[in-house]
Amino acid sequence: MRNISCFIISLLLAGLLAGCGETEPPVPPPLNIPVVEVIQKDVPISIDMVGQTLGSVDIPIRARVQGFLESMDFLEGRNVKKGDLLYTIDPLSFEAKVVEAKGRLAEARTMLAKAKSDLDRIRPLAEMKAVSQQDLDAAVAQYEAAQGSVQAVDAQLDQAKIELSYTRIHSPIDGRIGISEAKVGEFVGAAPNPIVLNNVSQTDPIRARFSINEREYLRWARRLAEFRKKSGKEPKKGRGLELILADGQVHPYKGYVVTYDAAIDPTTGTFRLEADFPNPNDIVLAGQFARVRGVLETRRGALLVPQRAVTESQGNFSVIVINAENKAEIRAITPGPRIDKLWIIEKGLNPGERVAVEGIQRLRNGMVVAPTDGMEKPVAASDKPEVAGG
Repeated sequence: MRNISCFIISLLLAGLLAGCGETEPPVPPPLNIPVVEVIQKDVPISIDMVGQTLGSVDIPIRARVQGFLESMDFLEGRNVKKGDLLYTIDPLSFEAKVVEAKGRLAEARTMLAKAKSDLDRIRPLAEMKAVSQQDLDAAVAQYEAAQGSVQAVDAQLDQAKIELSYTRIHSPIDGRIGISEAKVGEFVGAAPNPIVLNNVSQTDPIRARFSINEREYLRWARRLAEFRKKSGKEPKKGRGLELILADGQVHPYKGYVVTYDAAIDPTTGTFRLEADFPNPNDIVLAGQFARVRGVLETRRGALLVPQRAVTESQGNFSVIVINAENKAEIRAITPGPRIDKLWIIEKGLNPGERVAVEGIQRLRNGMVVAPTDGMEKPVAASDKPEVAGG
């Protein structure tokens, strides 16, 4: 029993000695966190507006007289010149009206000649009291009535000639003509038959019609009023607008606003404008959907961080700042417009500070990290903003 007791005591002592010799577990190394530096630079703030293209001049080609379409003298979808013959409507009935009017005019002129002859014969007789004053008055009235008849029939002849001219329809402008609404042999000029036969659009320059909301209108109007106040004159036509086409490509020629509405549309709360863009190669056609991009202002010394560095929770925005001691600090911020993949920060950051762009969910206030290069730096961002907000 004594030997057993000694053995147990020896085991206990060995356990105690082993426990006293254990070391603390090693501290894990700091997390590698990609960071980028807040960049300060001037940034243009733009807005994209959805619009639709139309010809700078769009003219409907109408049949102004009724008749059978005799010929189409153009190629559909091609360019035409001002004065080119487009359509011919059967002119026979209108030619007959001209001939008839000429006959009536000849008759009226004959009656006028007779009335003048009678007046010339009666007037000297009336002066000699050989005929009564009543006879002279009747001759004068007859002559004046004959003059009126000539004028009336002459106007009818002019009208008949005008209607005859309407049978040959010419292009009113240089432009591109579309697909005809009527074919040769079809009766035109009266419903339900076609009245508008075609459209000619002038596509160089091409026009874009777009709208802005009331908020953006007010910003634009205040800038315009400020310019007028400072310079005392109207701004010159610039070429600061870009046209982004349906395939995402930017039209190579910049445009400018040429006209705008007189009031806000109360049903949509928008203000409509139109801008012209040079289109020498006819790449853009009327009727296309496009976006118009314009610079509203330039933010001087704006602070930018990647959008992936910003987190949102219930409408509150924050970033994680890595200070000079490589400690994480959760910082509330006020974001501004988004520019490409960046975000303008209105409040909460200072130039030169570093913000985490990855591993944000694992960081806590005061945590020490090992900063690494975040790769996507604000300085490499495009200087052409893609989207802007308020």
